[in-house]
Amino acid sequence: MAAKGVNLERFPRVSLCHRPTPLEPLERLSAHLGGPRLFVKRDDCTGLATGGNKTRKLEFLLADALAQGADTVITMGGPQSNHARQTAAAAARLGLKCELVLPRISKWHGPLYDTNGNVLLDRMLGATVHIVENTDEAATRVVEVSDRVREDGGKPYFVPIGGSTALGALGYVDAVVELLRQVDAAGLRIDAMVVTTGSCSTHAGILAGLEALDRPERVIGISIFHPADEAEATVRSRVTETCELMRVTPRRVDERVMVQGEYIGAGYGQPTEAMREAVTLAARLEGLLLDPVYTGKTMSGLVDLVRREFFKPSENVVFWHTGGMPAIFVYEPVFSSIG
Repeated sequence: MAAKGVNLERFPRVSLCHRPTPLEPLERLSAHLGGPRLFVKRDDCTGLATGGNKTRKLEFLLADALAQGADTVITMGGPQSNHARQTAAAAARLGLKCELVLPRISKWHGPLYDTNGNVLLDRMLGATVHIVENTDEAATRVVEVSDRVREDGGKPYFVPIGGSTALGALGYVDAVVELLRQVDAAGLRIDAMVVTTGSCSTHAGILAGLEALDRPERVIGISIFHPADEAEATVRSRVTETCELMRVTPRRVDERVMVQGEYIGAGYGQPTEAMREAVTLAARLEGLLLDPVYTGKTMSGLVDLVRREFFKPSENVVFWHTGGMPAIFVYEPVFSSIG
């Protein structure tokens, strides 16, 4: 049984997520690239306000908030944060107030960046949105908002950017157990997985789950924010913390952490031509919608790695689709010239 070595029942959890999410072959993209057989794990189908990977993390994080008696959830992210949108949706589902502090962490800024896409959905979901100029101002605003909630008789609960804690990473320990059950049931063999490495807890949760299960699958992270060495250090730290939380002894963390940092381009949230090609390929060959900030750049990394023969032709590779579709609409100028 794939779940041997993983027991998450002692951790409080709320139900927010559609699962299992589908595991689908990318047959036309595989044929087009002429490399390994590609699959996609559809965590864009988790179901909460257009879905995404953060919903799995929020099941554990907001259970903790409720256990502490919180009535207001506060979190941070860029204006087009998928994490912020899913936090707002989860708070609405659970009857909690939500305050989103959104610093401008990307230098790219289209005409609808502050009003459409995820920001529009945040407001529709009932969150109070604070768009600020930088992370220093955001940190100050979080303190101010927390103090105001307390002064009004409420109890705030702060969720870090991306839900990136060991507790949040349990969502992806559970997710990799789910994936491996699907793989085993289908009689498949998965050799490698490719995942976005941003705030790092999705990547870390997958690795922590594989460590707990003593499984050999490789995990390649595609960084969309930090240089590869910084991202790898954060992933290692988060894997260790998550294993400690699960009371699991990690065996091969140092050798297993792998992050590719050459697909960021000019910076977080700034478009690249490779991203644009990858988003277009996924849409036109598979009917699969990716976003410009996270999954689009991750797919551009996967496409390049296949073309560079990083994988053997006989291998099976899973692309983790972590969601993010609403951001496509604020990046319309990037895609408007596509024929």
